[in-house]
Amino acid sequence: MKIVLVGGHGTIGKKVAARLSEKAQVLVAGRQKGDVLVDISDSTSITKMFDEIGEVDAIVCTAGEAKWAPFDDLTEEDFYIGIKSKLMGQVNLVRLGQKNLKDGGSFTLTTGILADDPVLQTTSAAMVNGALHSFVLAAALELKKGHRINVVASGLVEDAYERYKDYFPGHNPIPMTKMANAYIRSVFGKGNGEIIRLYD
Repeated sequence: MKIVLVGGHGTIGKKVAARLSEKAQVLVAGRQKGDVLVDISDSTSITKMFDEIGEVDAIVCTAGEAKWAPFDDLTEEDFYIGIKSKLMGQVNLVRLGQKNLKDGGSFTLTTGILADDPVLQTTSAAMVNGALHSFVLAAALELKKGHRINVVASGLVEDAYERYKDYFPGHNPIPMTKMANAYIRSVFGKGNGEIIRLYD
């Protein structure tokens, strides 16, 4: 089984890559390093990546960024960071990746708790996460060739707790093993159109 993991060098991506590698061949895609390079905010770069890697059994994304700042400080351009990267970047991985995904293959996207339980300074990120949840629910109804799509939405993970804990007062960190298993569930299970929530 061959899986492409976009964002495999990040905090979440590294643990997901290790876990998926126990069961499959994993191609790590990243902006600056990896088995293949890709910038998900650029659809041309996504197309080039798929042309390079050929057919795969699963496409997983743990990449994507959005601007964190007080609402009154966010400009229109700040909102477009999240729209172009985390939202349309993942939408385009699905839209453009269908031709490279084998029959019965799966897409797994990544959002987070902010879609349902936002905290201060996360208006843009929360907006993007919520949009991705709606996208997955709708796209699951129309994918062809037996393709499935799910999204993993985690709370603050253990490995990022010290860095972000002040933003999430009272939140319990999500164990990395539990988080990685959510991706295993999406890739190797049979669920479709699922929002796999890992909240405390």
